[in-house]
Amino acid sequence: MAFARKSSKPQPWLDEAALHDYAVKSLGRRMRSESELRRLMQAKIEREETGAAKIDRVIARLKEYGYLDDTAFAENYTQLRQQNEKFGQRRVRQELGRKGIAQQTISDTIESKYAEVSEEALARQHLERKRIRKPENEKETARVMRRLVTAGFSVGVIYKILRQWNVPDETLAALDNLEEQPSED
Repeated sequence: MAFARKSSKPQPWLDEAALHDYAVKSLGRRMRSESELRRLMQAKIEREETGAAKIDRVIARLKEYGYLDDTAFAENYTQLRQQNEKFGQRRVRQELGRKGIAQQTISDTIESKYAEVSEEALARQHLERKRIRKPENEKETARVMRRLVTAGFSVGVIYKILRQWNVPDETLAALDNLEEQPSED
């Protein structure tokens, strides 16, 4: 199979109709926030005011058609991460922020989607999904804790789970000491 060569000549800038088609195809491949879509379209237009105006008009049309809605994006994204990945609130909040969703929209979405969910139950489901078992020593305990922190769960819930697994208090105290020590960079 032959690979297509990249053309050495620069590609022409897209006009508004072609930019709209590009945006629709991009949204068809994967759900995106307005901020992500704007970033993708920036590479396809000239860097002048006319290019920014094209993007604004395309975004307005997509919103008018209902193809682009940050609130719906945040709700779907949160629901998928909560149900499929079993992520905690903090992780989902950070990811939505990176995707350019407004803080108020993030707060409203997280509040509504996680209102009926027990963080401890979700953390246990995450551990089960990742096949993480009860730690046998201090090193494994630290690994479990890091995995749960990365998944977006609060330290209180993590300690509650570790205590229910009968992890010795000395091990938990050692973890506290590790957190308090400054890292050596």
